[in-house]
Amino acid sequence: MELRQLEYFVAVAEERHFTRAAARLHVVQSAVSAAIKTLERELGTPLLDRDTKRVRLTDAGEALLPRARIALDAARDARDAVAEVSGGLRGTLRIGTLTSIRVIDLPALLGEYHRRHPGVLIRTAVSPMGSRGLVEMLADHRLDLAFVSVPGPQPAGVHLVELTSADMDLAVPLGHPLADRPTVPIDRLAGLDFIDLPAGYGNRDVADRAFAAAGVRRHVTIEITDIGMSAEYVRHGLGVALLPRFLTGGVAGIASIPVTGADLRWPLSLAVPAGRPPGAAARALISLTADYLPGSGRPVR
Repeated sequence: MELRQLEYFVAVAEERHFTRAAARLHVVQSAVSAAIKTLERELGTPLLDRDTKRVRLTDAGEALLPRARIALDAARDARDAVAEVSGGLRGTLRIGTLTSIRVIDLPALLGEYHRRHPGVLIRTAVSPMGSRGLVEMLADHRLDLAFVSVPGPQPAGVHLVELTSADMDLAVPLGHPLADRPTVPIDRLAGLDFIDLPAGYGNRDVADRAFAAAGVRRHVTIEITDIGMSAEYVRHGLGVALLPRFLTGGVAGIASIPVTGADLRWPLSLAVPAGRPPGAAARALISLTADYLPGSGRPVR
């Protein structure tokens, strides 16, 4: 059994597709198929059920998957130890991120990281399920770390370190009946048409928790997956939105109003898988992150 075979098996198991797994590994599909067939022959049992549309794990494949991940993590740790002694990090760093994360200058952070550690390949990923999806990817060892917004208790399988937070205000178009108010109580928001992200995204979860705690029903009429576009939707009269202040500052055509009687704090955290220490490449990024947070002296885009 070779590490390469395990790597290919894990990729197919996670992607549930040979072509996508080959693209992720930057190899031809035939190489992936051959490696897994060899692994199945060595283990004496099928690991995958294959059909024309998707791939499913057999019972043996389900049993192997967590152990294959452990073996690959151990190999990564061994490479990290040698790289640290020889003076240069190597490998791949898999980072999960939100669609809009302006409170931290992520491109600048990753650019500086690349200059310091050019031997590390950086791969970023987003999830159509927002922070909830990124947490699942971390728990499944498909990511090394992730920037997430998770209000409330820490989810199982990950460890969260809060980096910063922002209050969420009500954004309304100019001319709206609430636009000139200095504040607005949360119970005054019942009956308004809201623009929001799907459940699982941090700002949606913050808002849903706040309305539930206040006993106020909320009507979400438009769901989008890019919070950075929410202010534009508001500006054009498609509804109102609860948005972190860093997104509404300086946006023409909208008014931003603090909401009273509710906890509308949007947290940004760095998440790592629980139960195993981050690798050297991940630790290097974690130590650099503080330099790119608000208050660090660096401008936030």
